[in-house]
Amino acid sequence: MPFTIDFLDDGRVLEWEATDDSAVATERNDYTPRFYVAPRDPETDLDLTTLQSVYDQHPDVVTTEMVARRPGFRRGEETVLAVDAAHIDRVTPLARQARQLSDYPIGGIACFNVDFSREFRYCLENSVDPTPASELSTLRLSVPVTETSNDIYGELSVAGDTVTGSPTELLTAVQGALEGHDPDILVCSTSEIVPTLYEMATAAGVDDFSLSRWPDVDYQQLAGASTYASYGQVGHSPARYNVPGRAIIDESNTFFYGETNLDGVLDLVSRSKKPVQELAWASIGNVLTAIQICEAHDRGVLVPWNSWRHEFFKPMGTLHDADRGGFIFAPEVGFHENVHELDFSSLYPNIICTRNVSPDVIRCDCHSDRGDVPELGYSICDERGYLVDVLQPIIDARDEIKAAIRRERQRDEPNEKRLDELEGRSGALKWILVACFGYQGFSNAKFGRIECHEAINAYAREILLVAKQRLEAGGWRVVHGIVDSIWVTPDPDVDDDAREDLETLAMDITDEVEIRLEYEAHYDWVAFVPQRESDAGALTKYFGKVSGQEEFKLRGIEARQRSTPPFIEAVQREFIEVLDETRSADAVIRRLKAAIARLHSGEVVADQLVERNRVSKPLEGYTQNTQNVAALKRARDQELGVHPGQDIEYVVVDDQKLSRDRVALAHEEIEEYDPEYYETQLVRAVESILSPKGWDRTDIRRELAETTTRRLRDYC
Repeated sequence: MPFTIDFLDDGRVLEWEATDDSAVATERNDYTPRFYVAPRDPETDLDLTTLQSVYDQHPDVVTTEMVARRPGFRRGEETVLAVDAAHIDRVTPLARQARQLSDYPIGGIACFNVDFSREFRYCLENSVDPTPASELSTLRLSVPVTETSNDIYGELSVAGDTVTGSPTELLTAVQGALEGHDPDILVCSTSEIVPTLYEMATAAGVDDFSLSRWPDVDYQQLAGASTYASYGQVGHSPARYNVPGRAIIDESNTFFYGETNLDGVLDLVSRSKKPVQELAWASIGNVLTAIQICEAHDRGVLVPWNSWRHEFFKPMGTLHDADRGGFIFAPEVGFHENVHELDFSSLYPNIICTRNVSPDVIRCDCHSDRGDVPELGYSICDERGYLVDVLQPIIDARDEIKAAIRRERQRDEPNEKRLDELEGRSGALKWILVACFGYQGFSNAKFGRIECHEAINAYAREILLVAKQRLEAGGWRVVHGIVDSIWVTPDPDVDDDAREDLETLAMDITDEVEIRLEYEAHYDWVAFVPQRESDAGALTKYFGKVSGQEEFKLRGIEARQRSTPPFIEAVQREFIEVLDETRSADAVIRRLKAAIARLHSGEVVADQLVERNRVSKPLEGYTQNTQNVAALKRARDQELGVHPGQDIEYVVVDDQKLSRDRVALAHEEIEEYDPEYYETQLVRAVESILSPKGWDRTDIRRELAETTTRRLRDYC
């Protein structure tokens, strides 16, 4: 089973299979990628023979034929035109020509199986499983941020060892590591390491340097760098490179490898048929799409190049009811003792599977008189939807993995390597399950439908309401609930003897809604934080002490925010511990004073004050002199390339300035920082901790000025 596939310019394909001591290549020269053309509307009678004759004369086409395929899940088998291209790079240009042919009405024909990634297409069309049969070896190459924009590196980390010196010395170190490790995967801090090393070799006259396992090709550039916007967030995709015989994982352009590990990546490789390299740079939606394409392929269904699903007609009242999210019970701001959290296991994926919510069966013609979906009245066909077959194996696999994790942790001496593997796989599957709901409402989804998105939300609202009503009837008071989680405390108006056991209630609710309600945790206390400028509760900001453990659960507050400096995070966690031990605001304020004193005395080292923020636009696109702008100006002065969508790290050294001297970049030698600025950050962090008891920034500043004395119990 090949773990990576290379496509050479002359049309040859190399399948690389990992062995115990190296990798072997199988060469193929008969591969012809295929796409399809069919009428967009099944009711349209279009003669495709004219198009076939055009393709038969095209130099990039090997052959054409008329075959029977399903152009959609809601369509039966139809005669469609199959086109075999001479090279994988010619598929998209050939498909584009079909849509431009004047013999057919505009929009009359549609192309299928066009925009697949190269290795995924090969595996799908040739029934190849890219899951490696042997363990893959890795070699990590990284450069410091100060070297990333240089044409010649002066420092390079090879397998964890830092090498400095001339280009020849660095190249020799890399070549030695390649020969010593013979890695299947190159893990690079940035993929630009690949072309830069070759450029250094050319400039230094080192003729025998090569990262490749194939003698005729050093490397290939698969895509250039690009900036994109998605759901209001700006992202940056760096250039992509390929080294024959080895997979590349670019740490600056990988989600699953960064969020999980190689075991998580390989688990998804086996489910999506996307080899390691493509899986590593793929987004969650891209991998979910690949898994769905595999299911469609097994059912003989073609994959549209561009989605054109119309939204079914619905009355205005239904539109109003459908345009809602999951149910939310606003949190009761405050400090709550003896709190229990219950969560529905993979609620949205399980709704899909237990209610058969799938694009191919929702609002079917055969059951149009039924109103299966609560509030909305949509019908759902009795025939099993394809989405259920996609998600149910993933749900079952993650349940099994989570059970294995629990068993391993209960052992006297848990196997840490085994735990890492299981947690990596569980984390990877979690992200796929998280994305499956939102994908249904994504306008560019290959297989999605907004009615599925609406139906899932409707079922979720009903389920959470059922849980709330049953819990309250059993003697419990709901203090917060959001989509799939619910927090309860004993109702003080109900006698303990009359209150039902919480785990028994959870089992009863599970039986009623057919989705497992799990007892997640017991907290000695939970504090729900108000919004910054309002008394209303912030939906996702809370913290609490897990009962019987030296553990706190934090959500939404500064210690959980990616931009928060390590010092602020550590001090806020300390404040929470103090509050847990003393319940005293005075004790928290004393710790705050001590932390502020450390700041002003210069005791805090600069690398503990680094902020990390995402750049949303080019430097020229900003109109205000923000900290990000100052940091970008410093980066430009140092010829460091920071693109929109990438992070920039800095320390605030003088927040009163508006120039580039306002900050210092994290890699610079920083001799001083702005203690007043970081004091303000500390006060904000303390406000998050004390606000559940009614304290705000004004109160905290007053306490710091010692103009009044207050105790937390004054607010009880």
